[in-house]
Amino acid sequence: MSSLLAAAPLPPVLPAEGAASAAWLLAALPALGALVLFVGGRRTDRWGHVLGVATVVASFVVAAVLFAGSLGLPAEERVRDLGLYDWIAVGALNVEFGLRIDPLSLTFALLITGVGSLIHIYSVGYMSHDPNRRKFFAQLNLFVAAMLVLVLGNGFVTLYLGWEGVGLASYLLIGFYTGRRSAGSAAKKAFLMNRVGDVGLALAIFLLFLELGTTQYGEVFARAGEISPGALTAITLLLLLGACGKSGQFPLQAWLPDAMEGPTPVSALIHAATMVTAGVYLIARANPLYDLAPVGQLVVTIIGAITLVLGAIIGCAYDDIKKVLAYSTVSQIGYMMLAVGLGPVGYAAALAHLLAHGFFKAGLFLGAGSVMHGMADETDMRRFGGLWRHMPVTFWTFTAGYLALIGFPFLSGFYTKDLIIEASLTAGPVAGWIFGIATLGAAGLTAFYMTRLMLMTFFGPERWKDLHPRRIDGADLEDPPEHYHPHESVAAMTAPMVLLAIGSVGAGAFLVGGERLGTYLEASLGAPIEPHDLPAAFPVGLVPYVATVMMLAGAGLAYVLVGRREVPVERPQRVSLPVRAARADLYANTINEGIIARPGIWLSRALVYLDNRGVDGAVNGIAALLGGSSGRLRRTQTGFVRSYALTILGGSVVLVAALLVVGGAG
Repeated sequence: MSSLLAAAPLPPVLPAEGAASAAWLLAALPALGALVLFVGGRRTDRWGHVLGVATVVASFVVAAVLFAGSLGLPAEERVRDLGLYDWIAVGALNVEFGLRIDPLSLTFALLITGVGSLIHIYSVGYMSHDPNRRKFFAQLNLFVAAMLVLVLGNGFVTLYLGWEGVGLASYLLIGFYTGRRSAGSAAKKAFLMNRVGDVGLALAIFLLFLELGTTQYGEVFARAGEISPGALTAITLLLLLGACGKSGQFPLQAWLPDAMEGPTPVSALIHAATMVTAGVYLIARANPLYDLAPVGQLVVTIIGAITLVLGAIIGCAYDDIKKVLAYSTVSQIGYMMLAVGLGPVGYAAALAHLLAHGFFKAGLFLGAGSVMHGMADETDMRRFGGLWRHMPVTFWTFTAGYLALIGFPFLSGFYTKDLIIEASLTAGPVAGWIFGIATLGAAGLTAFYMTRLMLMTFFGPERWKDLHPRRIDGADLEDPPEHYHPHESVAAMTAPMVLLAIGSVGAGAFLVGGERLGTYLEASLGAPIEPHDLPAAFPVGLVPYVATVMMLAGAGLAYVLVGRREVPVERPQRVSLPVRAARADLYANTINEGIIARPGIWLSRALVYLDNRGVDGAVNGIAALLGGSSGRLRRTQTGFVRSYALTILGGSVVLVAALLVVGGAG
């Protein structure tokens, strides 16, 4: 197994030179594409998709050139900053808008632009009949540009700019089908739940400035030891809250499956190359802070362990092909969060799995989109069956992603997931057992729900023959076709699937073999260290064998329960309590509604009442008092001289009487 990473002194940050000085093109190219397509409007409908693809492919070329250049540098010279301009200069706050060009940011840039380019190409075929294709590519370009700003920024404020841009783009893309009520609800849910995490990230940035007077990576990481322990723990926990929002981790995971309402290429981009990887990037980027905050690290590992098990359990009960893959993403990101929470022993494992996951999860989502494309946008696996005969390319590319995800020996997931399991065993005498059981158990569950998906979709009788396509949403204007006509997708869709399948097969072995990834990331995350060199709950050398047994057990159980039985077209309603709970997302929505949503509504209503009757009541009461008093006083102003003379006489009498009283008393 590959060596992992240990804490090490920070390398020097050098100014960007040569090709690195053009790194701004990475984000500028897709941002320019988005701008042209948004501003150009319908005039760009005929060629907008071409521009959208070209800008992201060009950005990938720039990333590849920068990556190749960094490989030729010694490790101590691979961290470079490209200052572009002074962004914010207010009092003691001085924020530079610049880019950090280092192994970590370039690794993410390659993933975002490489997989993103394939998804853009796929979208040309997938969205070919959509009248809003130009708008779709504009939003897709914006998504990629925002994610690149997030991973390339040289400070937390620049990261936050990209962070919010990703949130905006995801809102637009999830709600792309504006005629569907479900899409609008899903977009709002994603936006609001992400705002919870965004508040945590913002507060962490405020605390960093309060403690150090800066938010730039170079200064923050070099002076991390100056932060008080309590403040450092608070900062790491708040950063984790932000990561949970973007990466769909417990307790903010409920938005991610609903995000499937957007077009399938969006699902692939969110789950494989952009949004959900942002949380892992944030924790990895802030590794100098987490290495000094053991409580923060522990909470990250706990959240990761809970999420990976939760996602795997729920994935076993869903019949919607995209939602099964969505909960698979929740679970796999949980593996990555657990790994980065383990600190130096897990950083490289997390990044290796993240990169391999980018290949096979993108391939799986694009494969699901191909199935939907040939099945009138149907997503219910109970209405599929026997599709391998009609979609051979989709079937074989999907199979490659499936085998990689479940950790089939010698495919990508086998190498990268095992690294995380090995690292989890080194967490401590008790924690090692807990995390080890969680990761191995989730590996078995992953094999179960993915094998169930394969059997229900591609094998068995062709259940769709006796069914009629359904209207996807009550608000849809178009009527569905009379019958299902499954067919293979066009070359623009299958070619990216084939390339991703190749990555699903070989990416893991390439990244892990020869310690390639760990050695390359040394300048960003620290020097390599082996899990074998640390005490473990049980021998890490047994992990590949135990994990393979768990994988075979999960797949075998799925075959017995699904493959050898008739699959009913309608979902059974009389099921056991665990199945009901899994179908209800383990009551995550109910819990969130009871703990956060309803109390928030009650608090809002109470504050509105207080504002109306308290603040506004006091202001309006004073105004009414003055108005009423002035109205009554106005009645004394009659305009008659005799009335004023009588008033003066009365006042004089009162004044004289008062003087007499005062004088007599003296």
